Amino acid sequence: MRALYTAATGMAAQELNVQVISNNIANMRTTAFKKQRAAFQDLIYDHIKRVGAQASDQGTIQPVGVDIGGGVKTVGTPRIMTQGTLSTTGNDLDIAIRGEGFFKIQMPDSTYAYTRDGSFTTDNTGRIVTANGNPVQPTITIPQGSSGLSINAQGQVTVIVQGQTTPTLLGQIGLTRFINKTGLQPIGDNLFTETPASGPPQDGTANTDGYGDMQQHTLEQSNVEAVTEISDLISAQRAYEMNAKVVSAADQMLQSTSNMLR
Repeated sequence: MRALYTAATGMAAQELNVQVISNNIANMRTTAFKKQRAAFQDLIYDHIKRVGAQASDQGTIQPVGVDIGGGVKTVGTPRIMTQGTLSTTGNDLDIAIRGEGFFKIQMPDSTYAYTRDGSFTTDNTGRIVTANGNPVQPTITIPQGSSGLSINAQGQVTVIVQGQTTPTLLGQIGLTRFINKTGLQPIGDNLFTETPASGPPQDGTANTDGYGDMQQHTLEQSNVEAVTEISDLISAQRAYEMNAKVVSAADQMLQSTSNMLR
């Protein structure tokens, strides 16, 4: 019976939906995490009687058709790139982006990845790096013994070098934009890489030409909303249960038909 297979596709779709929701909930406290949602489409139809076809010898047109659907399929798990709330931390190297853009990170293989996670630190040479030790681009090194580290809205990094009284500009942290930021490929560690869908990276300066500005002593929080995720989880569970009931009902109907034919 076709209903068995149709309902099975619905159960599989809602199982994936729950997996996506569970990942969102698991990352509620992950810095700058961007939530996902599951997107579905209906499967191809079996057109038993096509709408608009000739219905009689007199030339009347069939006003409605008989179309039997094959179920549902997952077409994607797009990432929602809305701004997360900003939280003050007090750490000098915590930077949040307010608006458009990503930090550009150099990976160990000399390729580049991109992140909204601005929880930076310094390595043993004084370079500004991510929590995994990958340098933020362009590379900026903080001299040993310096003080008064300041990062303004444009990403300019200044310190007071030991033995001096006026701030010294060390460099400027850049931002990168993409035409389609939802087309970026997540690779873990709060990092994304470019893809043909995202378009090429567009490097620029914070707080200019549509790029967001930088907020020192601040981190962007996850954009996951607990109430929304719990509501979606309940809806997915109900949909799964209803599809399971269809499977059970179809199985009982098949058993009844089999018993009648004996």
